[in-house]
Amino acid sequence: MPGILACGAYIPRFRLGKETLGWGSPQEKAIANFDEDSVTMAVAAAQDCLRGLDRSQIDALYFATTTPPYLEQQGSALIAEALDLRPSVFAADITNNLRGGTIALRTALDAVQAGSARQALVVAADCRMSAPRGELERSLGDGAAAVLVGRDKGVAEVVASHTLTEHMLDTWRTPQDTFIRSWEDRFIMEEGYQRVVPQVVSEFSQKTGVVPKDIAKVALYAPDARRHQDMARRLGFRPEQVVDPLFGKIGNTGAAFTLMLLVSALETAKPGERILAVGYGDGGDVYLFQATERVGEVKQNRRLVSRYAEAKRILPTYETYTRWREVWVSEAARRPPPPVPSVSALWREKDENIRFYGSRCTACGYIQYPPQRVCTKCQTADQMTPIRLAETYGTVFTYSMDYLAGTIDTPLVVAVVNFEGGGRWLGMMTDRELHEVRIGMPVELTFRKLRTVGGIHNYYWKCMPVRA
Repeated sequence: MPGILACGAYIPRFRLGKETLGWGSPQEKAIANFDEDSVTMAVAAAQDCLRGLDRSQIDALYFATTTPPYLEQQGSALIAEALDLRPSVFAADITNNLRGGTIALRTALDAVQAGSARQALVVAADCRMSAPRGELERSLGDGAAAVLVGRDKGVAEVVASHTLTEHMLDTWRTPQDTFIRSWEDRFIMEEGYQRVVPQVVSEFSQKTGVVPKDIAKVALYAPDARRHQDMARRLGFRPEQVVDPLFGKIGNTGAAFTLMLLVSALETAKPGERILAVGYGDGGDVYLFQATERVGEVKQNRRLVSRYAEAKRILPTYETYTRWREVWVSEAARRPPPPVPSVSALWREKDENIRFYGSRCTACGYIQYPPQRVCTKCQTADQMTPIRLAETYGTVFTYSMDYLAGTIDTPLVVAVVNFEGGGRWLGMMTDRELHEVRIGMPVELTFRKLRTVGGIHNYYWKCMPVRA
């Protein structure tokens, strides 16, 4: 029986909260930085999930989102490269559906069950936008979740599942739309969410004989806090059975929402406990998992939802958020516009820039980035082995701040980082507050966007203060 081998999550560092000038709400929501999107957050969640695991065993990767960076490019292929998965991995995007996370989970479970994949990685991430000051804005949040599925004994086994598919045009966004649109609220709730979710859960119960008293935790999708509370009560769950939906802390993370709650449930699950996960969007998905005696391993070396939720900073102003989303247009930088990235160079240098490989001299062990033919320490030529540095921690050796750089987040902090175990790298720093930047500062690497020019997203690694 396939099950969950490991899981992970990612929540951006910054929040809009009651201290944010111009936000006007006591509720917090997680917001991606200006250099983050669904792909970068998916990479971060997958890194959390795969920490300490053998990535060569992964045969398939499924990426679920409603906010892909490209409409005609696979985000999953880029994620696979950034995670350094082998080229023969099967990668697919599951987009344009809020139920994408649980659909991807079903696809992964089926692939493992059928034998086409030993292990399949599911990553879901979303960075949705509603109109400023609109009703949806306060309930949405940005984040990602990852689940590794396989046949080996893991932290939880799938017991049963059930699916219902039904088209409902409740919320939508065309390729030309920046913000989410929705139909009249009472109609889409009464004919959509409030009818479909009870129906799919009832059919699951009739199919399996499982009733609410048999379940320890329920990870339940809902568009907002009020509907979540109403639905949990309507389905017959007691408050202590219901996983915190994170409204008022993180927000509804779209395609990642149900998986994020599932990860949260696994963090505190005890062996033998049953967890029900319910997804919604053009129908509904229900999964029943049972935690194994290994469920305690889920937290080993991982941040998951709880540690990411605690490691946060409140953004000072709502204006900063609107500039990050380019809703508030700032004066153009007084510098020439950056050149359009060379697609040929991006492809040619992907091992160096996306997989983030340096080189280690086999003669003296000296590590260098970018990779070199000749060791700068012992001058031995052509005796280098590749070494991946993306998961390596480091400290700031020195740094500078550029107040004239054409960046949204001025000043641009550029740091020289000494990696643990050797190697030195020059790159940008993100998710920083100026008062915390110092020589000797512990940092880690994070996959981000450098810039977008000519419709080309130029991804690379940056350093940031160590989270949690």
